[in-house]
Amino acid sequence: MINVILLGPPGAGKGTQARRLVEERGLVQLSTGDMLREAKSSGTEMGRRVAEVMDRGELVTDEIVIGLIAEKLEGATGGGFIFDGFPRTLAQADALSELLVMLGQSLDAVIEMRVDDAALVARITGRFTCGNCGEVYHDQTKPTKAEGVCDVCGSSDLRRRPDDTEEALRTRMLAYYRDTSPLIGYYYAHKKLRVVDGLGSIDAVAADIAKVLDKG
Repeated sequence: MINVILLGPPGAGKGTQARRLVEERGLVQLSTGDMLREAKSSGTEMGRRVAEVMDRGELVTDEIVIGLIAEKLEGATGGGFIFDGFPRTLAQADALSELLVMLGQSLDAVIEMRVDDAALVARITGRFTCGNCGEVYHDQTKPTKAEGVCDVCGSSDLRRRPDDTEEALRTRMLAYYRDTSPLIGYYYAHKKLRVVDGLGSIDAVAADIAKVLDKG
């Protein structure tokens, strides 16, 4: 069983690489957002607690999130987990570490997908997707063959995310570096941090991640 955290700023490709790990290694992607939505509608005691907090418009406590993660880990039968959107703070990192020890599991790697900020801005602000089939394009590196028409499905419903502007992206990146820098140092100190080039091709980044995980 392999447990891994992917770190990286918005647009670094964490979601894409997480999907590869799910498909190729049978890992389960633990998204805190998905878990909270699932719990809210589950009818369980934990679900009722989540629903009460969310219905009041308040933030769900670390205790509840750790409780949801514990439920998933205790029922684990697959190849391991990718922690998505958690931990975000040093307190959450400590809580996760304690939970894994209690369950006799470990965190095998924290992979930072490191990027050059200017290159990342160019990558993100030029991207657009097909609203019909989800194919991703880029103004410079992957334009559509026929202007305004998806190569895959022929749809003309091509969209840009409203927050894929340079100003919005830099704001999101600033928040990432402000909130996540302590985690990078934390996991480096615990000898868990590994770094890969997040701006390589999807296959190249996947190969680098595979090398990290296969070394153990």
